[in-house]
Amino acid sequence: MVVIEHDLDVIRNADYIIDMGPGGGEAGGCVVAAGTLEEIAGNPNSVTGQYLR
Repeated sequence: MVVIEHDLDVIRNADYIIDMGPGGGEAGGCVVAAGTLEEIAGNPNSVTGQYLR
């Protein structure tokens, strides 16, 4: 199942996360990080990961 979500509780409970970015529109669409919660939280390129720590 693929879910597009910004709620941190939903993200924290996901089995696998794909963090897209770095921004919206023309600046977005790149995979910044992918993996488990721990992998995303430890990835310095992931803005989402900063909020998951």
